[in-house]
Formats: sequence, structure tokens, C-alpha cells
Amino acid sequence: MLKNEPEITPELVKAHGLKPDEYDRFVALIGRTPTITELGIVSAMWNEHCSYKSSKIHLKKLPTKGPRVVYGPGENAGVVDIGDGQVCAFKMESHNHPSYIEPYQGATTGVGGILRDVFTMGARPIACLNALRFGEPDHPKTKHLVSGVVAGIGGYGNSFGVPTVAGQVGFHPRYNGNILVNAMAVGIAKREHIFTSQASGVGMPIVYLGSKTGRDGIHGATMASAEFDDNSEEKRPTVQVGDPFAEKLLLEASLEIMQKGCVIAIQDMGAAGLTCSAVEMGAKGDLGVELNLDMVPCREPGMTAYEMMLSESQERMLMVLHPEKEAEAEAIFRKWGLDFAVIGHTTDTLRFVIKHKGEVMADLPIKELGDEAPEYDRPWVEPQKRLAIRRDDVKPPVSNREALLKLIGSPDMCSKRWVWEQYDHLILGNTVQQPGGDAAIVRVEDGPKGLAVTCDVTPRYVEADPFEGGKQAVAECWRNLCAVGSEPIALTDNLNFGNPERPEIMGQFVLAVRGIGEASKALDFPVVSGNVSLYNETNGQGILPTPTIGGVGLLKDVEKHATLSFKKTGDAILLIGETKGWMGASAYLATVCGREEGAPPPVDLEVEKRHGTLVRGLIEEGHVTAVHDLSDGGLAVALAEMAMAGGIGAEIQDFEPEMPKHALFFGEDQARYIITCDGVTAARMERHFNDAGIPAKFIGVVCGEELKLPGEAPVSIAELKSAHETWMPGFMAQAAE
Repeated sequence: MLKNEPEITPELVKAHGLKPDEYDRFVALIGRTPTITELGIVSAMWNEHCSYKSSKIHLKKLPTKGPRVVYGPGENAGVVDIGDGQVCAFKMESHNHPSYIEPYQGATTGVGGILRDVFTMGARPIACLNALRFGEPDHPKTKHLVSGVVAGIGGYGNSFGVPTVAGQVGFHPRYNGNILVNAMAVGIAKREHIFTSQASGVGMPIVYLGSKTGRDGIHGATMASAEFDDNSEEKRPTVQVGDPFAEKLLLEASLEIMQKGCVIAIQDMGAAGLTCSAVEMGAKGDLGVELNLDMVPCREPGMTAYEMMLSESQERMLMVLHPEKEAEAEAIFRKWGLDFAVIGHTTDTLRFVIKHKGEVMADLPIKELGDEAPEYDRPWVEPQKRLAIRRDDVKPPVSNREALLKLIGSPDMCSKRWVWEQYDHLILGNTVQQPGGDAAIVRVEDGPKGLAVTCDVTPRYVEADPFEGGKQAVAECWRNLCAVGSEPIALTDNLNFGNPERPEIMGQFVLAVRGIGEASKALDFPVVSGNVSLYNETNGQGILPTPTIGGVGLLKDVEKHATLSFKKTGDAILLIGETKGWMGASAYLATVCGREEGAPPPVDLEVEKRHGTLVRGLIEEGHVTAVHDLSDGGLAVALAEMAMAGGIGAEIQDFEPEMPKHALFFGEDQARYIITCDGVTAARMERHFNDAGIPAKFIGVVCGEELKLPGEAPVSIAELKSAHETWMPGFMAQAAE
């Protein structure tokens, strides 16, 4: 044992998040009792957050290849070809636990981390998105958490200089003790300028770049792999502190030395900091790594090897450089005012060796740290099937007019303008479609090409039926991209679930992943990156299963895109897709009737593909004036959103007289779109589509300043806007009192 080393006791092992059998596995691997630094290293490498030990066996079944895929899962971000020698790099990650403990810094460093994942690949970030889930509005912590998270996202993204263009915000009691903060970033690069984390060559310098190392974030990855309890506030020191201005400098310096040909391999210091980045770079290249921690730039005196290896201080990179380019790279980083230190080199030993103050603090087999990590096929059970709810068995408690106003003014479905107006969504000057539509659109450089981006999931569907809910999350993401006229090309995911050691939770995960896989395969929409966040529980109460799907679509010409706003009085309104009035697990049932029950709507992936492809073609050919997909709240909510966005009303005819009106207006049947166009075109389309077996129905006309639904008193656009726009600012104004 090294001098001044603590004794490795069962209590110390448990505090590091290792099960007794996992610790025994590690001891057998190295053939001796580990040092405290080695225990810290393996606790980081073998925790859920870094090793995916509960999920890896299922993630391997996802479709990850396609004609556009350059790099799939396994790198810092997925990379897809977008033509003209350009690629798009993107990924989504969670910062759930840190954001609950310290909402501002947790959200801030979540954004910073995902931005680094993208520019580590050599791509310049051009857009950010986020998906946020909070507890019930009346919970005493909710307002504080909303305020801090939104401020943190805006504070980092705005200062760094990348537009935040799209997202989701939802509320539910199941997130009371464990909120979700999922951040996504999208970047652009030349195909030949993409870099990976695979080291190569023996004796190559390993260089530490960026900000100095402190004690913030130690055990952050381990904390992210544990469920919460009443003492979770005490974990505040494990939340990192971000500096967006330092990250902006790191971006520019990193891209510059990449363009100068200095870099062999590069890895962001994210979860588990120096440990994970060094091990991954060496192991991927079948090389050993030797580090001298005396050379690590520290901002706090007296840091131990253990602290330096596990610190998650932000805005740091690790690179393997071409030796002859070392001086040039250092000059570039010094120019940008950032630390540059050679802290080690690659070896041919396949060992991970850590030295500090003349002593060897760790000497471990580098490949086995990853390859020998536990991989569990955890027991799981299929959740009990919910029965479908007949539409006639749902008795409307209020008028359909009142139900519409209640839905569009509810916490989940109200305008989130209060949120996104705190984000700079116009910086860089390439945002073509701002937040609030089906998908945001960002121009690629000077155009005409563009990318559409969105993130989607309906947790109540996944709770009701994880398989169908997983399918629907992918299908809705795909629909939103189609609705603006883009070709969906690839997706990333953020799989947020409870404790995988509970068979019912593991069952939710397994079935949701199967649903995601089936949908992505059927829609030619491969999964190129992602993140798994488990143990999202507090005192045994798990979150709603929330597999967030982030999608990217390609537009050949951003001028040929669609928006959801009504444009012209006299336009015909067509409904594409079949309406059966599905009420199970619907927003109407939950919000208006107070019933969270019933099976979710089934998703027919062949129909989704056929209808989405049709809508994209109509947009590209210039036949339509507005497009909106139908999702939460069904037809009536979609029409209200189109009317509010365009400032023009609509008169809807009774096109399904035999169907109960609440089911017609608020049913959530899938694969449906509303499109508007001139009357002559509408008549021709209706005949043509129906002859081709695609349900298309004329349902009304764009006109006036009211939304007129059959059998209901008209509701003015002003009244719709008042209901839609007031909840969120009113809620947050109460928070400030």
C-alpha cells in the first residue's frame, strides 16, 4: 500500500458505487488490492453512466447503419453525410441528476458538455435543442427548478454563441423528485476534417488542453448512476461549474489546430474526466497510456492523483498530437489564452499507468477497464397491458370548446414562449424557422441547403405501452421533420428510465428500445448516437419512462420549407390520414377528464412512411401553403395552433357525423397531417390520394378571425391566444413573488 493511502474497506467500495461482486471481479483482474486511485478509476469506468452495463446488450440491436452514416454510436457524436463534401455531427445527452441538485450549473454544464461532444469531432456547432421535464407545477421545488434550468441553458448557449432553436417542456408529478434535462447539439464539418478518439502511434505526446482542473464534479458520473433520496442536496459538490466563454476559446483553438493537421486523436473530458478520456483513447487504438499528473494544470493546491483523475471540471480536452506539430499547437492554444500541457505519452504496453510525485498511483490493464466491465442481462418483465378505451366510453365533462381552451392552456401544451425567448435562437444568422413550429430549420453556411431539427417523446404513451410508445416517439420525430419539408436522415436518443434493477423498469427499457429499433428501421432513420440515463428515481418513485428522440432532416433548399401557420383566406383544409377517434392515453383523457389510463394509439410504420413521404413531396413541389402534423390534443389543438400562428381562423365542417365530437376533435390517431392549399388543388389532391389508398379529406376553409368547430360556439383567435400564452408567464411570475 502507498503511504497515506486509506484502507480499502467494504464501506469504501460501496461508497464508490461498486457492488461486492464487481469489486471482486476487479481484484481478480488486477491480482491484488487496488490503490484508492485505482478504485476511483474503476468506479468511474464501471458505473452505469460510462459503461452502459445494464443497457449495452439491448442497444446493440438498434439499427445504426445507413447510406449517409459516417460514424455511428461509439464516438463523441454521430456523423452523417449531407452532401457536397459536408457532414453533420450531432448527439443528445442528459444532465438530469446535476440539474435537480443545482439547476443553473447542472443545465449549464449539460449544454457545455454536448457542445464539446460535437466540436471534438471537428464540427462547428450550429444549433442546440433541449427536452425538459419537471414535476407538477404546485410542487414547492418546481418553479425554482424551471427558473434555474432555463437560465442555465440560456446563460451557456447565448454566451457561447450558438442558437437554441427547438425543444420540449413538460410537467408531471412523476418528475417531482427527479427532473430531466436532455441537451442536444448539431454541428457541421467538411468530411475530411472529422476527428475521432482513437489514438495511434507509440510515444505520441498526450496533451491536456483548456481550463485548469479543480475539485468540482468529483464523482459526478457515479452520482449520475445512483437513485436519489432525501439527502440528495448534499451531493451539490459533485455538480460541475461551467464557463461558456472559456469553452468558446476552446472551440476556436481546437478547430484551428485540427485544421493545421496537429491532431491524431481527441477526446472531450466529460463524465469521469481525465480517467474516461485517457482510457478510451488508448483502448480504441490498442495502445497503452502513461500519465504524469505533476504536469496537470490545477487551480487548487494540493490535489491528489485520485482527485485529478476523477475531477469533472469543465472546458477541458485531451489530445494525442503529432510530435512535430507540438510547438505549433501550443502556440495556438497560448494565443487563445488556454492551458496547454504535455501530461503523458502513448505506449505499447496496453497498461494505464498514472504517476504522481514520483510514485505509481495506478497501473491497470487498459483494454480490460472497458472490455471487462460488467455487462448485465438484467431480468425484466413485460408491463401489464392496458385495455383500449372505446371512444364512446369517454364521457365529456365539459363542452368541446371549453376542452380546447383547457388543453391549449395546460402546463404541457401551453406556449413555451417564456422559455425560448430567454434563448438566443437567431445568433449566427442562419435560423430559418424559430422555436414554436413542428421542427426548427437552420441554414447550412450560405445555403441553399439546410437542416431541420426536433426532439420528441410522449411519456404517457411509453408508460402505457413501452413498445408502442418507443415506436411513436420515433414516428412523431420523423413526422415533424417531414412536416417542414425535410428528408429525415438520422436520429439520436436519450433514454431516461428508473432503476434497471427493478424488473418492471427494465421491462419498460427493453420494450421501448425494441420499439425505437423497429421504427428507425422501418423509416430508414438510423440511430447514430445517444445516451442512457438510468436510476432516475427518488425514494423508489421512478420517472415516467422518457426515451427522448432527437432527429435531423435535410432540406435541399431552405426556401422550400413549410410552416404550420394559416396563410391565406379561402385556402382549403385537408386532413391526411385516417381518423378513428383514439382516446386511450390521450392528452384529452389526462387533462380534461383527469384519467391517465388506456392503451396508446397504435403506430403503423408503413402508413407513417407513406404519408410522410407524400407530404414532403407536396411541400417540395410547392403545392401547399401550410402543413402541421397531428399529435397531442389531436385535430382541434392542431387547428388552433395553425390559427394562432397565422392570425387567421377556420371554419370546419362536420366531416364525420357519426363520430362523437370529442373523439373527432381530440382523438390522437397517428400518421396524420393537416395541409392547406387552394380549392382547385385540394379537390384534385383529395381524388388522387384516395384513389392511391391514402385517406385525404376536405374538412374546411381558412377564413375569419375565429375557429368554428361543428356543433360548438366559435372561439376567437384572441381567446385562443389568451388561453395559450398566459399560463407559463403567469406561473413564473408567481415564482418571482
